[in-house]
Formats: sequence, C-alpha cells, structure tokens
Amino acid sequence: MASGVFRRLLPINRNYCNVRFASTRTVTLIPGDGIGPEISAAVQKIFSAAQVPINWEPVDVTSVKGPDGKFGIPQAAIDSVNKNEIGLKGPLMTPIGKGHRSLNLALRKEFNLYANVRPCKSLDGYETLYKDVDVVTIRENTEGEYSGIEHEIVPGVVQSIKLITEDASRRVADFAFSYAKANGRSKVTVVHKANIMRMSDGLFLRCCREASKKFPEIKMEERYLDTVCLTMVQDPSQYDVLVMPNLYGDILSDLCAGLVGGLGLTPSGNIGLNGAIFESVHGTAPDIAGQDKANPTALLLSAVMMLRYMELGTYANKIEKACFEVIREGNKLTGDLGGKGKCSEFTDEICKKVESS
Repeated sequence: MASGVFRRLLPINRNYCNVRFASTRTVTLIPGDGIGPEISAAVQKIFSAAQVPINWEPVDVTSVKGPDGKFGIPQAAIDSVNKNEIGLKGPLMTPIGKGHRSLNLALRKEFNLYANVRPCKSLDGYETLYKDVDVVTIRENTEGEYSGIEHEIVPGVVQSIKLITEDASRRVADFAFSYAKANGRSKVTVVHKANIMRMSDGLFLRCCREASKKFPEIKMEERYLDTVCLTMVQDPSQYDVLVMPNLYGDILSDLCAGLVGGLGLTPSGNIGLNGAIFESVHGTAPDIAGQDKANPTALLLSAVMMLRYMELGTYANKIEKACFEVIREGNKLTGDLGGKGKCSEFTDEICKKVESS
C-alpha cells in the first residue's frame, strides 16, 4: 500500500495537520437510536463552531424488509455512504434473539469495513485506576465468529461457524503493521488462540508473521488472548498496538476502554477499501434519551478521527484540544463522568473554547 494512500486511511496521527480537502466535503451522518440524535447534534454544533468544511447528509438506517423477506439497511443509506465514502454513526440498537441481524455488523459487511481501530489513551484530568494508558486495538472486522453462519443441526443443537480467510487475515495484518509505522509505534502484538484453534487462528497468526517481515523496524510478539487479558489489567504499558480476529477484538477493545474510563470516552473507526465509518461504540442508553444527560465525547472523538482520516488535521486538533480542556477542568462533566452537567452545557463549553482558539 502506498504511503500516501495509507496516511489517508489512518486516523490518530496527531502531528499530521495537512488539509488535503480544501473544498467542503459531504459526510453521511447516521444519528442512531436512543441518545444517538442528541450526541450527533452536539457533534454538529461543535463542528459548526470550529467552521469545519463539512456538509452533513443525515440518513436513517432503521431496518427495512426486502423482497426476500429479510430485514436490511435502507437503500438510501447505502447509496449515501457509497457516494460520500465517509460516515459518522451514533449508537444503534440491536434486538437480542429476535432473528434480526445486527445493523452494525450489516454496515461493516455492506461496505467491507475490514479494520476496526480503537485508540485507548488516558485523559489528563480524568482519573482512573490506570495511568498513562496508550494502547491501540486493531480488530479484523468482517469474519470470524461474526460471519453470521449458523444453523440448527438437530433440535437443541446449534452450530456456529468461525470463518477465517487468508485474504482477510493478510489484509488486516498489513494494515496493523502499516499503522504502527505511520503513527510512530514500535510494537505489534498478535492476539490469538492458535494453541486450541490451530487451523483458523493458526492461519491468522501465519499471515501476521508474514506481514511483520515487511516491517523489520516494528517488533512483533505473539500472545494468547487469555494471557493478554490478564496482563493488560496488570500492566497495560507493556502493550502498544494489538491486532486480532473479530471476536477477540470485540472483547479486548472493550477491556482496554475500561482502563481509561469506559466506552463513553473511546473513539472508534472502521476502515474499508473504499471508505470509512466512524462511530461511538457505547449503547443507546434509552433510559436517558431526550433528557439532555448524554455524554457526546465518544462520538466527538470518533469525529476527530474522521477528520484526520480526511486529512483535516488542523480542525481535528482544535476540537480535540477543546474537548480535553473541558474534561480536564471538570466543570461541565456529564453524569457518567462524575459531574452534574448537561449534554448541552458540556457541548457549549467545548464550542466556547473552539471559538476562542
């Protein structure tokens, strides 16, 4: 992958401030469910205060029944993302055990968003049990146990297929090492269970080993999933960038988020071959929806990742700096962060700092 293209694919390069797209870009906005519309509106307000050259194209992804009787993403939403190639998504509700496929999973499949990138970094002024955490998890996003291949063999016996392919494994492995190099990281840890799943995880591990040979300046280590979970909560400083199959990434990325304060502070980006969707990965919180209590930080920081993906780094830096200052000062924090502030108050405080910078 050429370095110029690769820089465009990667977020979290804090020193990269070149504005590639001088004209206004259109971004697909999926507000989501529950608190989604509130935090999406907060991000839009902050972007407006920062005068980010973006037009938003809101779309609804409420599942619709197709001609085959299956529920899926509305065609208008698919067309919007295909046209704009960049999207920002709030939280979506997934019915449990209802026969409906996760819309989050459907979006990743529809647009081949093969790599999920989640940076977990301690925030100055927001204290947790862990200090100076700075870990990036990179998760293969299209297959594994989340391939959706399930069937009932006989009544009461269900088989779920874990699908691992060489193409997908090689693609995310190359991405992880390229990401590490482009962002000044020194080590990639491959997380696996090849001692048990010798063929599937063994294939993933082999692809990572082959990818590492292209990047001799990046150290590679191999660790079992259970070992990483144990040592991560003991001493997260021993890890830098982690790459892993889908299910392991789902588990471990949430664990890492817990080290820095939870999913409400954790950004996330899903990178594909022809575009990307950035998202908040917390729940829809229907119990506080419409009450001006939601914390927009995760979606805002995901939007900052999106700006860096678009090479609008000057705007990303300005917004991120303002957000971190408000969190550090602690005067307008929402309830989940230990404060008594409203979503609107937190948002307005960030806007003031953005406008005065």
